[in-house]
Amino acid sequence: MTEPTANVDNNDDDLYNTDYQIGQDNVNFLGLDFHNPVFPVSAIMVVVFVLGVLIFREQASDFFGWLRPAITQSFDWFFVISANIFLIFCLVLALLPVGKIRLGGDDAKPDYSYPAWFAMLFSAGVGIGLMFYGVLEPMNHTLNPPLGLEVGSEDARSIGTAASIFHWGFHAWAVYAVVGLALAFFHYNKDLPLTLRSAFYPLLGDRVWGMWGHIIDIMAVLATLFGLATSLGIGANQIAAGLNYLFGIDSGIETKSILILAITVAA
Repeated sequence: MTEPTANVDNNDDDLYNTDYQIGQDNVNFLGLDFHNPVFPVSAIMVVVFVLGVLIFREQASDFFGWLRPAITQSFDWFFVISANIFLIFCLVLALLPVGKIRLGGDDAKPDYSYPAWFAMLFSAGVGIGLMFYGVLEPMNHTLNPPLGLEVGSEDARSIGTAASIFHWGFHAWAVYAVVGLALAFFHYNKDLPLTLRSAFYPLLGDRVWGMWGHIIDIMAVLATLFGLATSLGIGANQIAAGLNYLFGIDSGIETKSILILAITVAA
């Protein structure tokens, strides 16, 4: 494993000319720094959402039961086209001269070895989702095929495998790579805050430090939080089912809640 570099030097000519100072909008509470207004607005929205779902369970179940298929059936074309664009963008970027830009500057050294990076990428990038859907998805499409295909047919198996590769192969990693690259480049090479708003600086300029930047970061917080919640819920379901199968432990909501709490504390 390579030794980390304590300081990364960038050419001042490569940096953006902005008066913003990292952390200038933060407030200190209990020894922790919170961004104002991103943290309080995000926290309030999450709390209101969770309380609303808990109070109006049936209505929430009906609403999200309608929303998910409505989105996936109406915007499936957008999802497929976007993933292809991300993949093509990554391939083109790798072939162009800009693909040789070193994150952190010309003299930057990696903090971790390739095996360590791959381990972290697979654990954080796909994690429990791959363990769950890697088997479920091809089987589900084979037994419940889309597009009116015959159950268990060769076409059903083919579409199931193709869908799994699309969701967990190069396309998914391309989406992760673009977001990660944007965060890393604008922070380590342009010395901007390590937030998603920084990636929009070339488009919005200093407006990213105002309302538009707050909106971008709040959306990023909500998307990340609910994405993690989905993965955590899938993991809790799997573990609860395993405990029930091996030891006869009830796999109800109480067990799943305890598992989620334990995993959250451990993380």
